[in-house]
Amino acid sequence: MGIVGKSLFAVVATVAFQSNGVLAQDVAPHGFAVAGTHNYLGLNLGRGIETNCPAAMIICDSRDRSAQLFAGTMFDKNWGAEVGYVDSGRVLRPMGDARTQGLSFTVVGRTQLLPSVGVFGKLGTAFGRSDTSVMGNSGTSGPEQGFGLAYGGGLSWDFSPRLSAKFEWDSYDLRMGNGPVRSTSLGLQFKY
Repeated sequence: MGIVGKSLFAVVATVAFQSNGVLAQDVAPHGFAVAGTHNYLGLNLGRGIETNCPAAMIICDSRDRSAQLFAGTMFDKNWGAEVGYVDSGRVLRPMGDARTQGLSFTVVGRTQLLPSVGVFGKLGTAFGRSDTSVMGNSGTSGPEQGFGLAYGGGLSWDFSPRLSAKFEWDSYDLRMGNGPVRSTSLGLQFKY
């Protein structure tokens, strides 16, 4: 292998070793924070559950899927804040169908149960707007809007350092008149 071959081998080995160190920082083991990943974006899709129903019904039906689009930041390992857009879809009510949308502002608490499995909870407020008149119901009062309580929680599974799956249960008081809108959902969260 001559001097040129040995020098070339040394340069390639040095570059590979240094790039391996960079990759090791970006691809940390499951459950460990990656540098620069305290912000996140996500999308949850689920089904709404209504709890204020006539006595003969255990739960009311939601005809559409609920959706949540959210962004957040973690201040440290366990605490952060999140803002989200919530669409409950079309919910069948005793007085007719309704559609509710809103913005939520919550404080988030998280902890790890296992290296790649975590649990989280959220508490805050939501500004919502519901409208029953747009669904073709006669005799309804039209849109309602205002602030209400927002809370929820769930489990997360980190299947890569930047991407995690979520199972979440949420309750939003989005001014529907009869009470909060509740939903269970599955989602993805991307950390950056």
